[in-house]
Amino acid sequence: MIRVVLPSHLRKHANINGEVAVEIEGPATQQSLLDALERIYPVLRGTIRDQSTQKRRPFLRFFACQRDLSHDAPDALLPDDVIRGAQPFLIVGAIAGG
Repeated sequence: MIRVVLPSHLRKHANINGEVAVEIEGPATQQSLLDALERIYPVLRGTIRDQSTQKRRPFLRFFACQRDLSHDAPDALLPDDVIRGAQPFLIVGAIAGG
């Protein structure tokens, strides 16, 4: 199981409390993780990725194991600690402004 932490506005939108545990069949990639998350919580479709291009929304970032994974290829494998469930995959709302 992969642990996913969503920003508060997406947790509220999907009526989620705390972390989400997602099971993935096949290689554990950002693409497969987000596909599984959207299958479990269909209301999240289009909120994390654009529905037509599948690209990450501009004001969301992906982190795991103290690394920014936002610009990694969608089919790149997730870190081993995330796959084992030792560390969560974080979806974080970016802070903008000055």
